[in-house]
Amino acid sequence: MSAQQRIGQVQRVTGETEISVRVNLDGQGNHSICTPVPFLSHMLTQIARHGGFDLEVEATGDVEIDFHHTVEDVGLCLGQAFREALGTRAGIERFGHRRAPLDEALIDVTVDLSGRPYLVFGLALPKAKIGTFDVELVKEFYQAFAVKGECNVHVHQVHGENLHHIVEASFKAFALALRQATRITRATNVIRSTKDHLD
Repeated sequence: MSAQQRIGQVQRVTGETEISVRVNLDGQGNHSICTPVPFLSHMLTQIARHGGFDLEVEATGDVEIDFHHTVEDVGLCLGQAFREALGTRAGIERFGHRRAPLDEALIDVTVDLSGRPYLVFGLALPKAKIGTFDVELVKEFYQAFAVKGECNVHVHQVHGENLHHIVEASFKAFALALRQATRITRATNVIRSTKDHLD
């Protein structure tokens, strides 16, 4: 799969949400994001801008109940879109490890586009809100992405006190790690695994 074709597009319609996601792994960070969860939209913008991915997200959901279904389903769709865009994953770096600071917060994220879903979540987030956003949904987003993206995601807090800073720094580091892991750095017929395939 050539870099010009690394595009994933997903639509998901359930009784709780309706979501459309399109990602170009080789974009410029252009984005059009519209969700009923303002903080989620802000975090998705971090992924696009700092990852250099062109990203389109349109989402509606039963936010009159709470934000859970919408945040989780956007994570599922985004992970699936990345999975589609990667194809066989041939030629990619596979591993990404980056840190990002935001004032007092410093967050470490490691990604392995291994084909195996697993989340290790080490952010010290209490049951609290950032504006109207329940911070416990940050873990749900990363878990959903890891499952549908078929990847390992490790998120660890090095420093941090302000909840907004901690969460936003995690999304920035996540974007940077994804950028590193998705880069084509090998011949496009080479898969970085002794098994010769990633799953």
